[in-house]
Amino acid sequence: MGTGQEGDDEDDGERQDGDRDGGDSQDDAGAGWGQAGWAPAPPPRPPASVADPGHPPTPPHPPSPPFKAGPPRPSPLRPPPSPGGGGGGGGWMRGLGALGLGVLLVLVPPPAPAETYTAMLSVRRALGSEGRLLRRLRAYLREESGRLRRLARFYEKVQALHQDPKASVDNPLLAFSLIKRLHSDWPNVIYSDEATENTQALHAGFKEVEQELPGAEDLDGAARALMRLQDVYALSVKGMANGVFQRAGPVGGSGRRAALQVAYDTGDYYHSIAWLEEAVGLFRLSYGSWNPEDRSSLEDALDHLAFSYFMAGNISHALSLSKEFLHYDPSNRRVARNVVKYEKLLEMGTVTSPGPLQRPNGTRLQSRDAYEELCQRPGGQPSLEQLSRLSCSYETNGSPYLLLQPAKKEVVQIQPYVALYHDFISDTEAETIKGLAGPWLQRSVVASGEKQQKAEYRISKSAWLKDTADPVVRALEQRIAAVTGLDLRPPYAEYLQVVNYGLGGHYEPHFDHATSRKSPLYRMKSGNRIATVMIYLSAVEAGGSTAFIYANFSVPVVKNAALFWWNLRRNGDGDGDTLHAGCPVLAGDKWVANKWIHEHGQEFRRPCSTDAQD
Repeated sequence: MGTGQEGDDEDDGERQDGDRDGGDSQDDAGAGWGQAGWAPAPPPRPPASVADPGHPPTPPHPPSPPFKAGPPRPSPLRPPPSPGGGGGGGGWMRGLGALGLGVLLVLVPPPAPAETYTAMLSVRRALGSEGRLLRRLRAYLREESGRLRRLARFYEKVQALHQDPKASVDNPLLAFSLIKRLHSDWPNVIYSDEATENTQALHAGFKEVEQELPGAEDLDGAARALMRLQDVYALSVKGMANGVFQRAGPVGGSGRRAALQVAYDTGDYYHSIAWLEEAVGLFRLSYGSWNPEDRSSLEDALDHLAFSYFMAGNISHALSLSKEFLHYDPSNRRVARNVVKYEKLLEMGTVTSPGPLQRPNGTRLQSRDAYEELCQRPGGQPSLEQLSRLSCSYETNGSPYLLLQPAKKEVVQIQPYVALYHDFISDTEAETIKGLAGPWLQRSVVASGEKQQKAEYRISKSAWLKDTADPVVRALEQRIAAVTGLDLRPPYAEYLQVVNYGLGGHYEPHFDHATSRKSPLYRMKSGNRIATVMIYLSAVEAGGSTAFIYANFSVPVVKNAALFWWNLRRNGDGDGDTLHAGCPVLAGDKWVANKWIHEHGQEFRRPCSTDAQD
């Protein structure tokens, strides 16, 4: 397979606001040559934020049944049970349609590679794994149904004998029949080889796909993806729960519980409160038509919601929710004690009025508001001066390669210069490239010093393709060279990087060029990245735009189009206006191919200039 060093995908990361000509960033440095890229380390992730509730001398008591323990937090309070844990926990979600199938297999799978959620190709493969499990389960149910029908006939026959007053064991035949049943038939029923074989076949089917199944980190990542989409696209919890946005289906009870558990266990009360409020609201609306377990489910939700508000510093609301809890369960002494403690805290007058809940900023993204606004409204309104300079044209760029089929060029921005080439590749070529890269996809990582690491601000998988991988790749490189007029011969350009975004896949604001002279890009004897060509290999239903933060515009995904921009000015300095991001994919499967071209070899193709504005 003609690839670079698969998975050695060191990429650029968040660039600090205010530093328009460089600064700390993670550079996608040199991975196209099969070498690890280098860059300054990203800012450390902050610990889970827990609001100070006033440090009461005697903290309120969390719910007593131990669920799955959450991580330790800097608080004198023990966290209440995790909503998704075992024991009596999670019951509040049963009324929302939660369904547990784990009891069927009675198996606890070992940790699996946490990679599924980072690429939609992997998610689709997981769907295939579930299809195989379904076929095994169907066979199991078919065999067990036959066995249970035979058991039912056996039961009815024996039960009839016990109820027949004329069937006396004084009859030698009936006495023999009784002894035979107890000696042979009942042990066969209890220790049925058939039942064991059916169960073993089901277990064997599970073992076949066990290593392919998502792990705990996948569940965590998928839940965070839902919260990311909720935040970036300003989606309401009610809308997400009911599948209001686009063509997506509703988030089922088990999905809501998973999202809530991740937020709750990490002390992210901004999100856990929103999801718990939705759950409590659903129970309140359905009052009078509850299932038998709904009352305990509502109590669980109220209990966790009250504690979440307490941890967020809202004592008065924690008090009112605890009183509502006691309305349904007046005998609960623990919650009654909490009510007394909350009232004492309020009487002491040391608790200040809580402000609005602050959304966590796990990746410390300083340009978050601008980034999210651009993701929500693809495009941008150019100035009147720029509008007169924007154009669409057929371009040959002086290349014989384009004479018979000129490039369809749309200039979408002047500063920085960004052009979109429509119909740059065909559907067949796009599918070929995705097919070549698919088997080699690995989790995209970023560089931190000499190490590679995963980052929450980049969720995707990627692979590198040499031009010798397939004639389609070679033809694509020739087309890029013709359209840009740049030299792509080694070592003047990197291999073609193919990226598949994951569930809520995104890439927060970053530069493509190196922002530090210490970057190994400068030791590769080809200089910095002068230009980027990004090809959209697929369409998406919603989201996934490419947002240029400081230039204040974004480009929606256009299938088979290629986006081009200069990373460096003519004087060799990095262009701060090229800070860009891949917005989260709201619905669909996003694939792109990146071609990074370096400054060496382009001296006569893009001459230098001393003009800082050029």
